[in-house]
Amino acid sequence: MYPCMHPQPVLVVSGLPRSGTSMAMQMIHAGGVEALTDQERQADADNPRGYFEYERVKALRNDKTWLDEAQGKVVKIIHMLLLELPTDRPYKVVFMERELGEVLASQSKMLERLGRSGAALAPARLRAVYEAQLKQVHAHLAAHACFEVLRVPYADAVAQPAAQAARIQAFLGGSLTLDAMVAAVDPSLHRNRA
Repeated sequence: MYPCMHPQPVLVVSGLPRSGTSMAMQMIHAGGVEALTDQERQADADNPRGYFEYERVKALRNDKTWLDEAQGKVVKIIHMLLLELPTDRPYKVVFMERELGEVLASQSKMLERLGRSGAALAPARLRAVYEAQLKQVHAHLAAHACFEVLRVPYADAVAQPAAQAARIQAFLGGSLTLDAMVAAVDPSLHRNRA
């Protein structure tokens, strides 16, 4: 199905902003998978354990060359950029899901802390936009055989890290270190609850 040059899937963590993607990256990295990150965005009050981002992901629409070096590693890709991934190789996507009210509250608090004004859209409108985007992204993933997807509820990952770490470990092939994955979860960081 795929050219021999892409034997290993690219491991992707995705979801809406503030949906627990950094936590999932920390879990998978702690479990033993190399993270594709450039340390450009430093840890702060909103993500005290770091963001685990790779700057080149933002230009995915125009630059896909870095995907070859992502093979066998885990990389964080925001939900809408999943639509830009070429379908010539396999992906395993850990998709973080968080109650939309919590996502919006968390984004609002982060903007406040950064001294930036909130989104131009009213919360109800932004919620509708996110709902439509999620529908589009999940339809796209389901329509292409190159994507294997595991949906992980953020609240469950925080409340029952061992159970969710085991799901992620099995999905990614079963070789990750479970104890280290569980230790990477800090329940005190679940601050904006619905």
